[in-house]
Amino acid sequence: MNKVAIVTGGSFGIGLAVVEKLLSENYQVFNLDIAPSEVGSFVECDVSCVETVKQCIAEIITQTGRVDALVSNAGKHLSATIEDTDEATLDALFNLNVKGAYAAIQAVLPSMKAQHNGAIVLMASDQAIIGKPNSFAYNLTKSSLASMAKTTALDYAKFNIRANAVCPGTIETPLFHHAIDKYCAKSGASKAEIVAEEAQLQPLGRLGQAHEVAALTAFLLSDDASFITGSLQSIDGGYTAQ
Repeated sequence: MNKVAIVTGGSFGIGLAVVEKLLSENYQVFNLDIAPSEVGSFVECDVSCVETVKQCIAEIITQTGRVDALVSNAGKHLSATIEDTDEATLDALFNLNVKGAYAAIQAVLPSMKAQHNGAIVLMASDQAIIGKPNSFAYNLTKSSLASMAKTTALDYAKFNIRANAVCPGTIETPLFHHAIDKYCAKSGASKAEIVAEEAQLQPLGRLGQAHEVAALTAFLLSDDASFITGSLQSIDGGYTAQ
């Protein structure tokens, strides 16, 4: 019987790479996203709405009878200082990046507890480990996911449920290009130069790729990682080691 995995935000970027990787490892994969995708089993879901997430996951578990893996990946980026972040913007980012993960974990735990087995990966960021300028709200949400991974790991270890956070650095995804495009439109800078500068900021001298993050995620979900829980797994080309 194939393992069942739920991925939030699996239609683009890292999320899509995770869905593809898990499919290649014979998981039955459900992708909860607002953007349609033909990869995996697509479930239209606004991950920023707690009750919607819980309802979608409950329907999946009713259909499959189990859930073995959760990858809480849905999220968005925001470049702004605390002064430039109004309450509505903060709420919207927190609802998606943090409360979406909260809802998904709450929804899968009863099934995982009954199975006495399960693996959860939260897609955090290098900003769960370090601070970066002009990133108040995004940094706040990603630090929250790191905390969520640690506390969930401790609370549910007795049920053989593991929780870890993956902390990507600068990964070349549509989200990355959108952020660069937005910066270049505002500043007039050359996109090619900015991308090259970003690559050179990494000790390995290049940007990370989504498939590399997906490979780490799949490993953390696998039995080979059965003694890893409550960890923050950096995948950032050495950036946070500096």
